[in-house]
Amino acid sequence: MKAPKFDFERAESVAHALQLLADAGADARIIAGGQSLIPALNARMAAPTVLIDIGNIAELRAISVAGGVLRIGALARHADIMRSPLVARHAPLMAQAVQHIAHPAIRNRGTIGGSLGLADPAAEWPACVVALDARIVIAGPSGEREVAAADFFEGVYTVALEQNEMIVRIDVPVAQSGDRFVFDEISRRRGDFAIVGLAISWRGGETGALRFVFLGVGDRPEPVDIAAADFLARLRADDIDDVVAQATAGLDPSDDPYVSTEYRLHLARVLCARLIRRMTEVRA
Repeated sequence: MKAPKFDFERAESVAHALQLLADAGADARIIAGGQSLIPALNARMAAPTVLIDIGNIAELRAISVAGGVLRIGALARHADIMRSPLVARHAPLMAQAVQHIAHPAIRNRGTIGGSLGLADPAAEWPACVVALDARIVIAGPSGEREVAAADFFEGVYTVALEQNEMIVRIDVPVAQSGDRFVFDEISRRRGDFAIVGLAISWRGGETGALRFVFLGVGDRPEPVDIAAADFLARLRADDIDDVVAQATAGLDPSDDPYVSTEYRLHLARVLCARLIRRMTEVRA
């Protein structure tokens, strides 16, 4: 199939993009890397009357650190994040996760803002930003506002973003000495959508908490927090199964023609136990 007809506009700044959105109305869509939108257009799953290209807004590609926060522009490509020494140092969970995103051709075009805005339940970035307690910075007619990552995702392909708004940046608290992070996923083949994935962050040492965030097993990434003291007590008692049970208790995955609910839950538990063991060996 071919994409439906649409008008095309190119934004030169965030302010210009917002003006184009306001002028175009409810049927406008922003395009950046286009790795999800273009297939949706060709399949007639999306039919905007206007496409607004924000790819020339250089300020949205920046990755920097300021005030204990790693700032990642919405137009930072997956490949940019993969190669960034700032991400490797200050957000090692993201450096692990990006290795699992699709294939090089997609990583070279796809953007983090596009992935977050799409809110695919099987995508890596939504789970990571929730695990890291990041904040999504959104620009709109009234200026910028911030939304906690855990509150940004509202369901399958649904986020806390109004039609006249756009994601401009992701703010991630930088990793501290002693913090630990692990990420892994299970897929049929490397680069396929994950059957199940898991991001775990452990901040604050023995007085902090662990956050478990699964992907592929629900309509959105939802955090499960376990106090580090409780986690360590169970480890010392060699009771990993109890931790796995607590971390996976709220999972309610749907089935599909290839994977049953029971099998997906089984894989989630297996992956959780595997990463708990790895967590005891990995430091930021």
